Amino acid sequence: MDDVISNFDLVLQAFRLTIELFVVSGILSLIFGTALAAMRVGPVAVLARAAALYVALVRNTPLLIVFILATFGLPKLDVQLPFFVKGVIALTVYTSAFVCEAVRSGINSVPLGQAEAARATGLTFTQTMSNVVLPQALRAVVPPLTSTMIALVKNTSVGAVFGLFEATARMRYFSNNNASDRTLIFLTFALGYVIIVELISAAGLGLERRGRVAAR
Repeated sequence: MDDVISNFDLVLQAFRLTIELFVVSGILSLIFGTALAAMRVGPVAVLARAAALYVALVRNTPLLIVFILATFGLPKLDVQLPFFVKGVIALTVYTSAFVCEAVRSGINSVPLGQAEAARATGLTFTQTMSNVVLPQALRAVVPPLTSTMIALVKNTSVGAVFGLFEATARMRYFSNNNASDRTLIFLTFALGYVIIVELISAAGLGLERRGRVAAR
């Protein structure tokens, strides 16, 4: 553990990269996933089918393959990007499918009469979704979205295989150089992940409580 303690700044840098991957990918996934959910429940059949096909393909594809496509497929198309950007793309593509299904379930939980009443007053589909349906739906989907974000944090570890020196890659570096201390090194980095996950859980619980108060 002396090596880890004396190079603790490297540990912090690794977790900072993990958090950066999570934050950027999480924000993009929420935006793209919500758009996909709106397409799935929208009146345009072509968009609904395209979104459904996207979700079906991505949810049944291992994240490792998505990373491989982003890392090695994009250069084949003459698209040269930093490893961080490729990691964000892979994580966003994958996580958006799960966000879509979580948001769609929330949209379906809103009584149909709410949307019909909004349309009867002259609101367009976009206005109905943004002003009436989504605000109610998002309160219902905080728990599944929290679980999706927790999974995203853990999924960032796949980036260690593709040149991203995030927490898991740094853990592997220390364990390879200090074989006798592997158990303690694993526990140290596991504690870091636990802290991040608990913070996300606390944030999700806080949002859920605020949603309950606002609904009263």
